[in-house]
Amino acid sequence: MAILTSSIVNNGPVSILAYCLSSILMTCTNKYVVSGNPDFNLNFLLLTVQASVCILTLVILKSLGVAKYRPVTKEEAKYWSPISILLVVMLYTSFKALQYLAIPVYTIFKNLTIILIAYGEVLWFGGKVTNMALSSFMLMVASSLVAAMGDDKKSSSGSEEMTVFGLNLGYFWMFLNCFASAAFVLYMRVRIKKTNFKDFDTMFYNNLLSIPIALIATFVLEDWSPANIARNFPPQTANLVIFLMVFSGAASVGISYCSGWCIRVTSSTTYSMVGALNKLPIALSGLIFFDASVNFMSVISIFIGFAAGLVYAVAKKKQKEEESHQALPTTNKN
Repeated sequence: MAILTSSIVNNGPVSILAYCLSSILMTCTNKYVVSGNPDFNLNFLLLTVQASVCILTLVILKSLGVAKYRPVTKEEAKYWSPISILLVVMLYTSFKALQYLAIPVYTIFKNLTIILIAYGEVLWFGGKVTNMALSSFMLMVASSLVAAMGDDKKSSSGSEEMTVFGLNLGYFWMFLNCFASAAFVLYMRVRIKKTNFKDFDTMFYNNLLSIPIALIATFVLEDWSPANIARNFPPQTANLVIFLMVFSGAASVGISYCSGWCIRVTSSTTYSMVGALNKLPIALSGLIFFDASVNFMSVISIFIGFAAGLVYAVAKKKQKEEESHQALPTTNKN
């Protein structure tokens, strides 16, 4: 049984599948939370609730003997804090982008993160970007442009005069999210390798250190006046809003665990490539379950983005084969 569990925990394809499913659930849940109430603006509070639910879940799992994670130490907390800050920035900008952009546009633009991660690996890990990889990047950019052209829906606020402003604001938050996501993935890969963190260790530290950051941010940067609280939690739907916040926290448990798991057993490039391939089911869920634009441009953008992910996957496979062939003469000397 222990051998079977170990093989699953260290299995790349299983971690990829788990990450895909948790990513779809998390994206749709967050979109429902932020778009269900157009007046909701306590995003740091939502992050605090999500991280708290994750920690509570971990404590319960540990008491049941299911989960095991390291105790907090000052030294490890010091080195892990930048990752938690990047996590808060990444999630906050994701909420803000989802507030103004349709899911297909949001998910296609996330492809741009792969470009940042790929060149980040060139700078910091001695990676290489091949011509085929560059071709996939161009497809990603084309997909994003087509998605933007096909996004003829109003911003989430729904008002005519806010349409252009809302979309521009959505794209601004989207680009910030791309940079934050790339920095988060690259830096977490470095720390996991140096500290030999396991999946529950990563999940525990990420969420525990995120709570004070998000809590301070919500009281300092967000509006806690009685009038704004009433807008965020209308009496007629207050219980539903609170339930959705807690449910989104439960959904974040999956993505929090699976992200660290996937990065640990594969690599940051594979993790980002999986994110690209995962855009098709996520974008289609936006067309099915939300009021996203369904037209020729939006559908074509989804498939261009999917093709970009496939080209990128083939490029990485060919690159690994070339590197292994180059290593063979040295290996077979003598």
